[in-house]
Amino acid sequence: MAIRAVLWDIDDTIFDYTGADREGLRRMLDDEGLPHAYTSADHALRRWRELTEHHWARFAAGETDFQGQRRDRVRSFFVRELSDDEADEWFARHLAHYEAAWSLFPDFLPVIDRLAGEYRHAVLSNSSVHNQDRKLRILGVRDRFEAVLCAVELGVSKPEAAAFHTACDALGLPPQDVAYVGDHPDIDASGAGAAGLTGIWLDRGGLGGRPELIRITGLEELPSVLQSDTRFGAPSTFR
Repeated sequence: MAIRAVLWDIDDTIFDYTGADREGLRRMLDDEGLPHAYTSADHALRRWRELTEHHWARFAAGETDFQGQRRDRVRSFFVRELSDDEADEWFARHLAHYEAAWSLFPDFLPVIDRLAGEYRHAVLSNSSVHNQDRKLRILGVRDRFEAVLCAVELGVSKPEAAAFHTACDALGLPPQDVAYVGDHPDIDASGAGAAGLTGIWLDRGGLGGRPELIRITGLEELPSVLQSDTRFGAPSTFR
């Protein structure tokens, strides 16, 4: 059967999370100065990214809650003890700078416009509905998606098959009729494929090296992939 719906990741897939997070922290450092643990703004920015990935993985594994991973990021970043209130207040100031830098990737709107008449669309994210629904509304694209499903509310996160299957159930479609597009080769593309969907890795950085995955380097390549029968061993030109 042909693909009938596309499930989308949000951060670093349709929304430039890394760019906004980096610019938000840079503005924060301009306002408040460089913490003593860092020799330069670039040093601090690299460490913040590492800590974000580490503590988000802990959250995804159920080791902490959503607010807890935020507080732990701030404490690790400052390399000292902070109260919950102190960590929350710092993160709130950072959040204001981060949100001011929000933007969609320029290839998203042209592609979803092109796909709108042929495919249904929904979101599956390893975040919370509160954050992601609000983000999509501010970015002006919430109405492009039938549903927004997130790990916090589902109680299960990608790459677990149950997360993908719950999203397919929300669309009323079997997994084989659904494609999943995301920026992470394992959490998104490989996880979706193992759950019976067509997993598509959006490799914006051109990393390559995963020939077993369907890979695109920009969303402009997505329509051709959806229209080709890559699920049953047909050769793909997007690897």
